[in-house]
Amino acid sequence: MAENQLKPRSALELIEYPSRFPLKVFGTQSQQFEDIVLGLIKKRCPQAEHFAISRRTSKAGTYVALTITFTIYSQKQLEEIYQDLYDCEHVVMSL
Repeated sequence: MAENQLKPRSALELIEYPSRFPLKVFGTQSQQFEDIVLGLIKKRCPQAEHFAISRRTSKAGTYVALTITFTIYSQKQLEEIYQDLYDCEHVVMSL
């Protein structure tokens, strides 16, 4: 078997589910940003009960970085959350 066939296609395949997952989301500073991001996550992962959120604003105050830690239950959920964040006009980047 070739070596490249043994490697996972995605780092998301290495996560054991369910698992607590720290998701970093960057966007433009607004009062609604945190609510929008949490809404997207809760829509795809309604069974997650506890969200730990930390917020950091850029030096100039233009951007905000959120780290949201929650329980993710499947790779499919995580992929859908990343896609929703990618499609959101308020999100600059997510890790």
